[in-house]
Amino acid sequence: MKTTVAYPRLNIVTSATSAVGQAGGVLLTETVRATGLDRALSTGLARWRKPTAFHDPGKVIVDLAVALALGGDALADVAVLRAEPGVYGAVASDPTVSRTIAALAADAPAALAAINTARAAARSAAWRLAGERAPDAGASAVDPLVIDLDATLVTAHSEKENAAPTFKRGFGFHPLCAFVDHGGAGTGEPLAIMLRPGNAGSNTAADHIAVLRDALAQLPGHGGRTRGSKKILVRTDGAGGTKTLIEWLTTHRLGYSVGFTLPGNTPDLLARIPERVWAPALDAHDEVRDGAWIAELTDLMDLTAWPAGMRVIVRKERPHPGAQLRFEDVDGMRITAFVTNTPAGQLADLELRHRRRARCEDRIRIAKDTGLRNLPLKAFAQNQIWCAIVALANDLLAWMGMLALTDHQARRWEPKRLRLRLFTIPAVIARTGRRTWLRLSNRAPWAALAAQAVQALRARPAPG
Repeated sequence: MKTTVAYPRLNIVTSATSAVGQAGGVLLTETVRATGLDRALSTGLARWRKPTAFHDPGKVIVDLAVALALGGDALADVAVLRAEPGVYGAVASDPTVSRTIAALAADAPAALAAINTARAAARSAAWRLAGERAPDAGASAVDPLVIDLDATLVTAHSEKENAAPTFKRGFGFHPLCAFVDHGGAGTGEPLAIMLRPGNAGSNTAADHIAVLRDALAQLPGHGGRTRGSKKILVRTDGAGGTKTLIEWLTTHRLGYSVGFTLPGNTPDLLARIPERVWAPALDAHDEVRDGAWIAELTDLMDLTAWPAGMRVIVRKERPHPGAQLRFEDVDGMRITAFVTNTPAGQLADLELRHRRRARCEDRIRIAKDTGLRNLPLKAFAQNQIWCAIVALANDLLAWMGMLALTDHQARRWEPKRLRLRLFTIPAVIARTGRRTWLRLSNRAPWAALAAQAVQALRARPAPG
């Protein structure tokens, strides 16, 4: 009787070998080198290095960020790097890593400031190397650099400091995040992650302003200035639609596109708009969206208490089949609105630009897939440091795509796909004469892409 075996039956043994695990992580280490992130962190965190210490706190933080980018979600996952010194160099032991995090958390404000300063310096280098493909290249009032704000919930499965009940009846934290949108050609990169208790308010203007200040300080050439320009557009949902935030954005000369809650007399306002005034809305592909229309409400509302220049744009849409009707729906139409201080442009284009804020949800999903899904430490200050490392990991992924995967669809690959196709490529280390080679397996389908990406990174001079 014949039997069919789906997979070969192998004898398993562990032994010394020249094979390398996570060899594709060299893309991340080369991104660190190209942007100067390692040197910037080493300089910034020098005060936390003890005189007799062997391991540099800056290297420890970079190693943790690389481990998260490779798929880790705990401090102990840095062991994956420690096992491959030929690729990742000397990596601290678990106790040393824990002591480093504890030391930084003991003076969290200063440590976070140092990490953020290093991130800003590396970001400036990355965007300079990217040239015309940098997010701020060619930014103008018509085509601005977009900063997206959004909050998310992170569940705590044990008692952690400042964990609290959430508005969705869970328990944990409610971080508020700011991301730079890379547009349709790329993904995005985090500018700031503010860790907050689970019961933090969604409409807290003070938190939005604090995150925006941190985000602006990360922009190359901004230097932490509080005043911006209309070349920067802040985009957020209705949680940011507070008078305080919009006044702050106006005072600081920033563009905005913010979700807005319409007043109770909305049905009367909509009835005053002639049918001919409603313009067709656009879908994600810039095509006319069937069953959706937009119009401007600015002149029909009393906006004297709001900042000058604020426009109110409303959208009505037939709900999707099977969608449950809402109390605020009018005549069977789903009604949403946003406000902006962009003075010109087609309403359809402005509304489509606002709806592309949904990309921020993709950025948050990526962050949760790169360490934000679970905050592994007990103390709040330690988890603040962890969030900074999460931001670093996502920075590295974004910079790697922007600098090394240019004009390739891989620039838009999310971490799960990057890990499967690039980071886990098998390889061996070979030494010939005075040279050391990392030989990627040519059986790996994307080995050639990884090799080209490494060459692209090495062709870019490191800062300084």
